[in-house]
Amino acid sequence: MTKVFCIGEVLIDFVGENQGSDLSKANDFTKKAGGAPANVACAISKLGGKSCFIGCVGKDPFGSFLLNVLKEGNVDISMAQRSKTFTTLAFVSLAEDGERDFVFSRGADKELKYDSSIKKVFHKNLVHFGAATALLGGSLEEAYNHYLFDALTQKSFISFDPNFRGDLWKDNEANFIKKCLPYVEKSHLCKFSLEEAQLLSGKEDLKEASGHLHEVGAKIIVITLGKDGTYLSMDGFSTLVPSIKVSPVDTTGAGDAFIGCLLYQIAELNDFNTIFQDNTLLVQMIEKANKAGALTTTKYGAIVALPTWEEIA
Repeated sequence: MTKVFCIGEVLIDFVGENQGSDLSKANDFTKKAGGAPANVACAISKLGGKSCFIGCVGKDPFGSFLLNVLKEGNVDISMAQRSKTFTTLAFVSLAEDGERDFVFSRGADKELKYDSSIKKVFHKNLVHFGAATALLGGSLEEAYNHYLFDALTQKSFISFDPNFRGDLWKDNEANFIKKCLPYVEKSHLCKFSLEEAQLLSGKEDLKEASGHLHEVGAKIIVITLGKDGTYLSMDGFSTLVPSIKVSPVDTTGAGDAFIGCLLYQIAELNDFNTIFQDNTLLVQMIEKANKAGALTTTKYGAIVALPTWEEIA
């Protein structure tokens, strides 16, 4: 089976459960493993696929906790690194409808160093770039850019999710857009939220936003719309793929479950090019990915809420 390499951050989510959307009023927090690329890696493994996480945690109890969660989730952590810098933390507020907001205390994730030996294992595998913290400078961004080049030269299937977090890019959205566009240009698959698609394209309309991002270079574009499903655009074909109805309590990790499920299905193909030739197959894959994302919102936390293949098939 083809392997999926997920590059970026893993962190501790301190979730203010049942505290509302105002973190200043939260008194009780629950520790959860999080970080978009790590969530995606766990989603793939839980569905029965093979995934590897490439990122950095601190040499502290939180770092050990995160690596243990990944390992217990059957994620390959042999390429993960540890730093003297404290593990990255995120404080998450939850509104009544399950929507969330983040405040970050950045730490070890930014210390990831480029490892040239990894290049060869990318060959004809999938490489997923989750960019929540990866484009904020330092050695992580340098490594990230190197790995994109490696993935290109090794004929990998490249997936990109910008994971825009407003708290990390206050008054600096233009720089975020500039740094994301080379990844949009080179990726076979780009997954956006509606906010991200509009931000990166400068267009409000879904079709116009997708058209602009295709012009940049993205081959397949999926824009997740929560309860309204997912907008798919590829090579002149576009459609809205509906989701299932659920009662959400926490939307953290829903997008990661979605893209993890989609990548798992792509990894199962004998030939990546199949999805560029069969719109019906891709729509069927997105239907299952929508279900994975929806089910994740019915439980608190990201990784612990990820569904199995039996739950979505």
